[in-house]
Amino acid sequence: MNKLKIAVLFGGCSEEHDVSIKSAQEIARNLDPEKFDPLYIGITKAGEWKLCDYPEANWESGNCLPAILSPDRNVHGLIVLGQGEYKIIRLDIVFPVLHGKMGEDGAMQGLLELSGIPYAGCDIQSSALCMDKTLTYVIVRNAGIATPDFLVFNKGDMPDAEQLVYPVFVKPARSGSSFGVRKVCNMDELPEAIESASQYDTKILIEQMISGSEVGCAVLGTGDDLFVGEVDQIQLSHGFFRIHQEKNPENGSENSTIKVPADLSAQDKKRVQETAKRIYRALGCSGLARVDMFLQEDGQVVLNEVNTMPGCTSYSRYPRMMAAAGLTLGDVIERVVALAMEG
Repeated sequence: MNKLKIAVLFGGCSEEHDVSIKSAQEIARNLDPEKFDPLYIGITKAGEWKLCDYPEANWESGNCLPAILSPDRNVHGLIVLGQGEYKIIRLDIVFPVLHGKMGEDGAMQGLLELSGIPYAGCDIQSSALCMDKTLTYVIVRNAGIATPDFLVFNKGDMPDAEQLVYPVFVKPARSGSSFGVRKVCNMDELPEAIESASQYDTKILIEQMISGSEVGCAVLGTGDDLFVGEVDQIQLSHGFFRIHQEKNPENGSENSTIKVPADLSAQDKKRVQETAKRIYRALGCSGLARVDMFLQEDGQVVLNEVNTMPGCTSYSRYPRMMAAAGLTLGDVIERVVALAMEG
């Protein structure tokens, strides 16, 4: 059987650069050597592309060569530079293990569409929609699914603090993880929270706090043929969930634990999974995504956010939910790649 030449992209220009490296390490460990011939392309925080040996934490100091993903469909792959000459490496598929801006927001997907190379994960439109929480909420509301009430404004503007019902969350509208997110309990805390969010985006979101259990659902597939993992549940001791900002997230969080499967009734789990699938389809997602939600005491499920390239680290939620449902990360990779090659 011919092996697929797969390029794993990692790193990137977003604040989630380091998380992406860890995700790529897990992807690399779980690639079947009988089926895949991998290349590893690291993208520095400054945006330089380099062909490297492996997605190590210090990959930039290793044996790297400048590499360019060509938008020319005749090339269908990489142009690698070295010793005064270049060579072309034709690719069968790209797995963009990139989180946040310039990786998960449609920009990378646009380059890959131009190149004509199949790629794992969501397309341009769904990536862009899910990256912008305000657009996500509008689409999902129109599909009849509950979202938090919210308002949006541009950097430099200031909403009327007296009109808000506290507590609220202030967030960058287009950023990953919980970078720049603040819980605001009164109007005096609002300016500092807005300043924090402004460091990550020019579009700021203020949304109502939703009471309820914070749950998630891993989704894999396209259209009506969807596989969902076990529902997980975040249990907080204080504050709010922000795992990727811990100093040593591999050792757990200082304020949260994640239970997989969630401690919910079968009926509630089913409701969460079905809502996740509806959200996934409404936003046009394909390949894979993690849908984060709140389950309220009355049984209503409220959307939190959608991650179109969820973390795949050793401590990430997506692979843990899939493993609990019987799919290893290797299985997930093979299914996502097969979907991309079919599409």
